[in-house]
Amino acid sequence: MPEFFYADPFPLKEDTTEYKLLTKDFVSTVPFGDKEILKVEPEGLTFLAEKAMEDISFYLRTAHLEKVRKILDDPEATPNDRFVAMALLKNAVIAADKQLPSCQDTGTGIVMAKKGEYVITGGDDAEALSRGIYNTYVNRNLRYSQVVPLTMYDEVNSGSNLPAQIDIYSTPGDKYSFLFLAKGGGSANKTYLFQETKALLNPASLEKFITEKVSNLGTAACPPYHIAVVIGGTSAEANLKTVKLASAGYLDHLPTKGDKFGSAFRDIELEEKMLLAAQKSGIGAQFGGKYLAHDFKVIRLPRHGASCPVGLGVSCSADRNIKAKITKDGIYIEKLEYDPSKFLPTIDDVDSNTESVHINLNQPMPEILKVLTKYPVKTRVMLSGRLVVARDIAHAKLKEKLDKGEPLPDYFKNHPVYYAGPAKTPEGMPSGSFGPTTAGRMDSYVPLFQEKGYSMISLAKGNRSKVVTDSCKKNGGFYLGSIGGPAALLAKENIKKVEVLDFPELGMEAVWSIDVENFPAFIVVDDKGNDFFQMLN
Repeated sequence: MPEFFYADPFPLKEDTTEYKLLTKDFVSTVPFGDKEILKVEPEGLTFLAEKAMEDISFYLRTAHLEKVRKILDDPEATPNDRFVAMALLKNAVIAADKQLPSCQDTGTGIVMAKKGEYVITGGDDAEALSRGIYNTYVNRNLRYSQVVPLTMYDEVNSGSNLPAQIDIYSTPGDKYSFLFLAKGGGSANKTYLFQETKALLNPASLEKFITEKVSNLGTAACPPYHIAVVIGGTSAEANLKTVKLASAGYLDHLPTKGDKFGSAFRDIELEEKMLLAAQKSGIGAQFGGKYLAHDFKVIRLPRHGASCPVGLGVSCSADRNIKAKITKDGIYIEKLEYDPSKFLPTIDDVDSNTESVHINLNQPMPEILKVLTKYPVKTRVMLSGRLVVARDIAHAKLKEKLDKGEPLPDYFKNHPVYYAGPAKTPEGMPSGSFGPTTAGRMDSYVPLFQEKGYSMISLAKGNRSKVVTDSCKKNGGFYLGSIGGPAALLAKENIKKVEVLDFPELGMEAVWSIDVENFPAFIVVDDKGNDFFQMLN
């Protein structure tokens, strides 16, 4: 008979996180037999959740910003790599003023907590944490992105960004520890599960597999990425939970070798190989280059002999993760970087070697198209004039008009269409954070609209499918890629006026008109059938 064993499946080494004390309130100890119980008032959980979600909406980790700055100092970085990195650093500086969040998609609130057996709260912890998340979203200039179903097909915005995802685990001890995340739709959509077999578990097959899957990530989730790959898992959901924690840096201090107990471990050698492969892909920090990824985590888990799940996920340039803990000494939160300006170079020479084409959007659409057709894909353009903003729900409503034989509004023909949805506008500013959303979600609409002369120029982030390339070639259209990530920078420096144009009942999903000045973008798909991302293959 085999001997019983139990081991911590994720044996993390000592926590090296630097924490700051938020308060000693809401915390006390009470005797319980020969033990001492940590008592946490529910209001303490609400207070912590509010502070944590606030911090990750406006600040980033120091280690993350160090890696962004590294791009500027790397002689192998391309001009486009450096252009994106500089924009992200400037964005971090603006966001740190706590008016404009770092990304317009302020994400789904997520909490992973480990509650010690000697911790009592006397309430519903998930409710208390949810209230803190609610407080941050309604009191700050954040976006409400959660839609709730009324029927299988009818949805409404919840109007508060609730519900949140809250998972609480029981652990030994008298400490309550937390990981808070704000996960945007772009990066969440780049989470994949592949059900593989033992045949994958050899160096040649596994390295080829990971390289191919990473190359297919594209740029829609706003690289440079923190990429995580997890091989194995006692279930599919255990695998993907590990992917999320690894991409958030939560599992960085796992051991680097396996054992007979099935403990999770990192393969450092494979991580280095896969990071190099990501660099060689040529995708770079969104528009070609070396920096598709900042780093790479590869974690191995035990598995059922007949199953080999492989998970892949990312944390994007809005790397919004923060740890926290409650002990008998008080409520603590991870110390983020509150002065990102120190990472900016003394002299901004990023643009010195790259010329941009300035395009006036306040001229007839045929004239704009005549300008764009003169330049190859990968050309950087600076847009000034009016854009129309519409995304998923607005596109669906516009398609309903065509399906009924009705024409679309002239604004959809006369102006480029920017796929985006804004965060709330701070008082005294023309716009809230207003970066691009994922272009691919609107791909199916493009051929239908363009053949009727609508949506001839679209602007968003990430790569697009072949149907868009074919439609642009057939109908003379263009797709321009905007930098994903610097939503606060775009709001402060490039967007001058914002107005609701149509469907006001849709909230942030309404059709908007915005006036922009020197709004940066790149020609990604042209009217000749060229696609920048396909040219990398």
